[in-house]
Amino acid sequence: MSRTSFDQLLQAGCHFGHLKRKWNPAMAPYIFMERNGIHIIDLNKTVAKIDEAADALKAIAKSGRKILFVATKKQAKDIVAEKAASVNMPYVIERWPGGMLTNFPTIRKAVKKMANIDKMMSDGTFSNLSKRELLQINRQRAKLEKNLGSIADLTRLPAALFVIDVMKEHIAVKEANRLGIPVFGIVDTNSDPRNVDYVIPANDDAKDSIEVILNACCGAIAEGLEEHKAEKADDKAAAEQQDEAAEGRRHSRRARREEAPAEAPAAEAAPAEDAAPAAE
Repeated sequence: MSRTSFDQLLQAGCHFGHLKRKWNPAMAPYIFMERNGIHIIDLNKTVAKIDEAADALKAIAKSGRKILFVATKKQAKDIVAEKAASVNMPYVIERWPGGMLTNFPTIRKAVKKMANIDKMMSDGTFSNLSKRELLQINRQRAKLEKNLGSIADLTRLPAALFVIDVMKEHIAVKEANRLGIPVFGIVDTNSDPRNVDYVIPANDDAKDSIEVILNACCGAIAEGLEEHKAEKADDKAAAEQQDEAAEGRRHSRRARREEAPAEAPAAEAAPAEDAAPAAE
């Protein structure tokens, strides 16, 4: 069963592409027709591609790895922040910090700096600073929070990138390509799909279009997370059973060792009794 239907996509306006003169010829396989100078996307292919992407996202979530969502365009920001946060995944909705993936250790240092500022504020380290110095630190903290707060839990490179508008986020896509990180993307008719591993051909400008696709993909991620949680619980239960069995074996061995010395003298005494008649 598909994660989203043709009718849902049609109602959300996912089929509206860009003007014909703005098209990227590499998107030709996903275009159904042209109407009034605007390309219409083939939603049958969109449904199939959403299912394909959702299955791959579910597998990544099930393995316990992170998917980084990227959307800095105005109409996508709030939706992406809400959907990514609902499945506990990191996201970037402000300016993409150049080198975020290719120079990841530097980004981690900036995140740690934010954590250090919080620590110093709570333990009273900043209590002797002037108002002006405190204001500067607070401004620095706010700037770090705005740009990097949503990736504070991303302690290592993500397993995948999910991008809204691959043309606008071309720097993020290029960095992921260089590192071999798979890219999932909502790709409109004006974009190049060749650098995207999982292409979802659809309108990347309309809020409804973005939302219906994210609902399907984040629903799959939530399923993967639940299965990961269940697997961890099963592994924990199996480990506890093994520990109990090992403890039982240790207890049995200990009991046998404690009984052994009491039996030994009786075994030694038996030959002496047998020898008595012979002596007579």
